Amino acid sequence: MGWQAVTPRPVASDRALALAFGHRVRGLRAEAGLTQQRLADAIALHPTFISSLERGDRMPSLPTLLRLARGLGVDPAQLVAGLDASHPSPA
Repeated sequence: MGWQAVTPRPVASDRALALAFGHRVRGLRAEAGLTQQRLADAIALHPTFISSLERGDRMPSLPTLLRLARGLGVDPAQLVAGLDASHPSPA
């Protein structure tokens, strides 16, 4: 399994966006019937990174966002469509 490079933690002003994105990832993962471990294995990320994303503690890079979309079986746009840092919307 590959390890993801360290990505920056979101700053306070990005926290709402990070939480909304994490909620979206968690919802799509659940819909796909995947555990964090199975998703991580499928896209060569560490499961703790998936957990950090879902908690809103990390924001993905563009390449990681594309890998997440592939692993979740969705279009990359579905991961971010409608998200707004000032008004986060759940998945």
